[in-house]
Order: sequence, then structure tokens, then C-alpha cells
Amino acid sequence: MNELIASLDKVGREIAKVHAYDVDASPRFPKEAVEAMRAIGAFIWPIPKEYGGMGASPIELAKACKVIGQYCSASAAVLSMHYTQILSVVCHAKDDDNLKDYMRRAARENRLIASVTSEVGPGGNMRNSSCAVELEGDQYTLFKDATTVSYGSYADDLMITARKNANATAGDQVLVIAEKGMFELKDIGEWDTLGMRGTCSPPAKVYAKGSAWQVMAAPFADIATFTMVPTSHIFWSAWWLGLATDATNKARELLRAKGRSNPGTTPLGAHRVADLDAALQSMEYEVMGLAREYSEALAANDVQKLGGMAFALRINALKLNSSRNVVAIVSEALAICGIQAYKNKGQFALGRHLRDAYSSIMMVHNDRIQQTNASMLLIHKGF
Repeated sequence: MNELIASLDKVGREIAKVHAYDVDASPRFPKEAVEAMRAIGAFIWPIPKEYGGMGASPIELAKACKVIGQYCSASAAVLSMHYTQILSVVCHAKDDDNLKDYMRRAARENRLIASVTSEVGPGGNMRNSSCAVELEGDQYTLFKDATTVSYGSYADDLMITARKNANATAGDQVLVIAEKGMFELKDIGEWDTLGMRGTCSPPAKVYAKGSAWQVMAAPFADIATFTMVPTSHIFWSAWWLGLATDATNKARELLRAKGRSNPGTTPLGAHRVADLDAALQSMEYEVMGLAREYSEALAANDVQKLGGMAFALRINALKLNSSRNVVAIVSEALAICGIQAYKNKGQFALGRHLRDAYSSIMMVHNDRIQQTNASMLLIHKGF
């Protein structure tokens, strides 16, 4: 896996970084980086080897998200969200031959998968849906009025949350695989945002149809608890760690440049870089620590732990802490670098980093996660 990570780092340095400014300024999809990641097979890393993938663990995938996050936030966002979607199939396919065949196709064709969870009505509440699957014989149809569809126009497949039928409650959900050629996005809105501009995530009306097996048998509540929530928080945090790492590196580089210009003296503000480095180390320890813990529990099939309240609280806290830490670290790096970071172009530019960092607060809004944790803490008796 180390060689694969090295190949991804090369994609980041030679392609993603080169186009990152234009991706943000235009704004446009990071097509060059995405195609380069596809070319090295990065999209298939989570798929088990027996189905054509690499069988990478969540800790290895988190490292990949961190690596690309150092060069282009939009590219890292795409990779991290794709990993969560494909793992939602990998971890819940069980003995379903149709889902196993789907994994083989996804690996063979290096498909990029996007999610459609937010919706007019429930908003960003992933655990509730207004839309419902309609089954007729061995076929399904589905319409969803989505508030955001991240890189949906560029994805091969979509994974859509919905009520399992028209009579189901809002929380009685399923996850539906909409394969390429079997869905349509209409009335696509505008995506002109403060940050994360390259993710191209406008609202859209989603029409999908397909075979009944594409409505996954596992309840979405299980998929969310055991896979979608923990992996999204881990992979997002890893990408934000990459963003924070690049910002810290810029502050270090500027400090060294000042030191070289005045040998024998410690530049003004050097102590702030030391504090910044310590903050980054702390962030990395938490992100990779939770990624390793999740990987080990998954490998051991420790369902009790993964479904427990203590682990859910820590995973939610990871997202809260990472979203705050990335903003704090990038902000401090900008203050250290001063006017060189404030300029939009140049070696030490950090404007894009700061705007992208602030998007972390809204990716499942922190207020919603804090409310969830507060509710759990009312009944949780300790760790």
C-alpha cells in the first residue's frame, strides 16, 4: 500500500496542486486530478481483492485522503466521499451475489460514486427521508428533490437514501444504488460558494430507476451506524488534516526563509510556528488514532463496539474537533505568514485553504452533531 500512497502523492504534487487555484477560481470540477486518481486505480482501493480491488483498510484510505488533501481540497473531498460510498456496499454486501457483481463492475470500470442524502424537507438530516422507493416486480423507481448532489454530474453511479416504501416512516430508510445510465439530474441549480467550489454540489432533482436488487437489503440505519457515519467522519477529518498540514508547511517554509536571510537569529514569531506544529501533531494523533481503532474493530467484526454509544460519541467528537482544528490551524498559519498568505496567488497563499476549512463546519452541520451527542450523553453511563 505504501507504493500506492506514493503514487497518489505524485498525482497530488504534479497534477492536483497545479490545477487547484483554477479549480477554486473558476469554479470547476478537478477533472485532471480525478482522472489521474482513476488512472492509478485509487477509486478501487477499498474493494476487496477477490472482487478486483486492493482491499485497503480504513486507516490506509484515511492516509490517502490526507495525502491528496495537502494539494487540492476539492480532489480530497471527492476521494473521501467516494470511499464512504463504496465501503457502504463492501461492508454490507454479505452473501448478495448481485452486490458482489456490482463491486466487480465498479472495480473493473474504476467507477466514481457520489451520494445523495440531503433533501428538501429533512435538509441535512441523513437519518430521515421524504422520498420513497417504488417497487414494481423486479424494478424500482425513485424521485428525490436533493438540496446538494456533490459532484453528481461527474459521477458514474449514485447512492441515494430513501424511505423503503410509500408507507414507511421518515426514518425507515434504504440505500439505493443508481448505476450510470439509469439516473438523470434535472433542474440543476447553481454552485457559487465561499469554499469547496470545485466539488460542484448544486441542488438537483434526481430521477432513478433500475433492478430491485439495487435497493440494498441492509437497513440504512445499520449502514449509517457501522459504515457511512464513521467512515465519512474519519475520511473528512483526514482530508482536513491534509489541508492543515499544507498550511503548516507554508508557515514552516516562510520561517526557514526568514532564518536564511538573517543567519544566527531566530525570526520573530518562531514560537508561534512551534505551537502550530504541536496543534497539527495533536490533530493527526486523534484522526489517525480513530481511523486505526475503527480499522481494528472492523477487521475483528466487533459489532458490539461499532454499534455502541461510546464509539459513536468519539466518532462524532472527531468530526467536531477536526472541523474546529482545521480552521484554527489554517487561521494561525495565515496570521504567521501575513501578507504573503493573504495574497491569492503565490507560494504562501492561504485564502483558498481558509475558505475550504470553514466548509467543514457544514458537512453535517456541527450543531446537528452536537445535538446528537448531547442526547446520547443524557443516557450514556461512561466510557
